[in-house]
This record gives sequence, structure tokens and C-alpha cells, in this order.
Amino acid sequence: MPVEEVEAEPSPIATTERPEPPAARSRERESSPTPSATSRSCGASFYWEPQPTASGERFDPEAMTAAHKTLPFNTMVRVTNPGNGKSVVVRINDRGPYIDGRCLDLSRGAFRQIANLETGVLKVVHYEVLAR
Repeated sequence: MPVEEVEAEPSPIATTERPEPPAARSRERESSPTPSATSRSCGASFYWEPQPTASGERFDPEAMTAAHKTLPFNTMVRVTNPGNGKSVVVRINDRGPYIDGRCLDLSRGAFRQIANLETGVLKVVHYEVLAR
């Protein structure tokens, strides 16, 4: 019987290309487009009065929301009270506060998660933008 010659495919071991190590692939995933985290510090207060928000939605004093002068609406932000380590994640849905030294105005419900309401104003909170 005649023997048919078959060309063998090159072995992956014999190639000069080396597979990318798993660590490099994971670094590539980490550097893929994701929201960049921004951390800042400022003063924060809270509000509870029924009023329309700048985003047009109805204000709910118990919702986990906040006002910020420039962050886009629906930005998710983690706010931490460095005095006790407590934090809360809020969604930006309003503009303000318009008082020097403050950059966040939390809903009453959000403020209650990180401080006693009787405090009224926190001179320093840390906030981190999680997603825009």
C-alpha cells in the first residue's frame, strides 16, 4: 500500500512565539477602560427639606443620594467619615452645597449612616468616585 505523506502542523512548543503569561493578561484586563477612582476630602452637611433636585427627580431625604457642584448626575461616590471609619455609597442627583469648605450635601439618610444627625456638619470627609 502506498503511504500518503501528511504535513504535520507545527507544534506550539516549536514556535518562536511564546504564549502571554497569565499575569500579563490580568494586567491587561485591569487596564481596560474602567472608571478612574478619584479621592478627595472636604466638608459635608445634610439636608432633608422637600425640594426639587437639579436632576429633576423628587428629593427623598432617606435615599442614599447627595449634591455636588460639578460631578455628573448619577455618579456613584463612597463617602467616608475619617472620625469613625464609617462609609456610605451615594448617587449624585443634585447640585450644591454652596457654602465655603463644603463639597457634599448628603441626604439625611446617607448622613445618618456615617455620623450622628446632631453633628450637622462634618468638617472633613473623604470621598471616592466609584463610577460615572
